[in-house]
Order: sequence, then C-alpha cells, then structure tokens
Amino acid sequence: MVVQLLPDDSSAEARVGFTVTKKVGNSVIRNRTRRRLREALRLVAKEEGLPTGDFVLIGRDKTRLRDFSELKEDLKRALRKCLEK
Repeated sequence: MVVQLLPDDSSAEARVGFTVTKKVGNSVIRNRTRRRLREALRLVAKEEGLPTGDFVLIGRDKTRLRDFSELKEDLKRALRKCLEK
C-alpha cells in the first residue's frame, strides 16, 4: 500500500481517494482491495482521527492478501510517516 498526502489547512475535513491498478487483478479483485482499504481507513480514522488534507491510498497486489489487523497497522504507520514530512 502507498499513501500520499497533500496537507490542506483550508479544508474542513480530509478528502480521500482510492486507486488500484489493473496489475492487481480483475475488477472483482480490485474492488475488494479498494473496499478493504476503505474499511481500514474508516477504522483508523475512528480510533485516531485524520488530519485535514487530500489523501490518496494506492492498493498493491499484497494489500488484498494482507491480514486485516496488519493492514490497519500498516496504514497507521504510513499516515504517521506522511505527517512527519
């Protein structure tokens, strides 16, 4: 998974986009991967909150196979890393 962030203090809330390329698989697999990312982000945002800005989450092939609790931890780590820069 790749997380990109464009900080934006003028926005009242975070805007999020999800993308998964055809390299990951057919449309069913891509949609499942996108849903997993969306749910992981929802749970992380509920626990820790999200900073304002524009986020893009890019799903990779291993995203769909990753254990969900590990996926959430990966997302938390990626968000923290984005905020450090």
